[in-house]
Amino acid sequence: MNHILLVEDDLSLIDGLEFSLQKNGFQVDIARTVQVALGTLQVQPYDLLILDLALPDGSGFDICKRVRQTADTPIIFLTAADEEVNVVMGLDLGGDDYITKPFKLNELISRIKALLRRANRLETDKNDLQSNGILVRLLESRVLKNGLEITLTPVEYRLLCLLMKHANQVLTREVILNQLWDNGGNFIDDNTLSVHVRRLRRKIEDDPENPAFLLTIRGMGYKWNIIR
Repeated sequence: MNHILLVEDDLSLIDGLEFSLQKNGFQVDIARTVQVALGTLQVQPYDLLILDLALPDGSGFDICKRVRQTADTPIIFLTAADEEVNVVMGLDLGGDDYITKPFKLNELISRIKALLRRANRLETDKNDLQSNGILVRLLESRVLKNGLEITLTPVEYRLLCLLMKHANQVLTREVILNQLWDNGGNFIDDNTLSVHVRRLRRKIEDDPENPAFLLTIRGMGYKWNIIR
């Protein structure tokens, strides 16, 4: 049974989340403050953390930073509708996913299960990213499609790694732009990002005109869609 730590101070939300998580077979511990969460983490390992950003004595970011010093435990942030700008910081600190309040419990459960599956795969081989016939060998900075090596530019490579590390999650253009820089250290603008996406599709998609892996989510951003 997977063990989850939920760090949230909203009692009305805690009750629903705890019931839903337990109903889906997860063991759940609750912490309502940063201090309690950090104390709990010192004595109990967890398979996944769900962290609210706004806590009485700090932020979910504080917990994430502490955890990432010693562990790769999957982390999901709970954010308010007007906090999406903080997603950039959360991903930079090592967060794996985020979900915006209000959200459907079934969606959260699906994301939890996806992260746990990915964590299990990464435990098997932390040096590779693999899905849809694309294999990224991180230690060698090599990319193979169906066993054949393909050549990517540095920006295309970083873009592919970013999307594959957050598979099945929509990354806004803002999040992507804040994490991608060209070789000269210059910020990649919105129009340039579209060009890099188009070029990357030509190299990795079976049918670049009808992409199945690197999807555009209209009005939001992009998603790496795992179909095999």
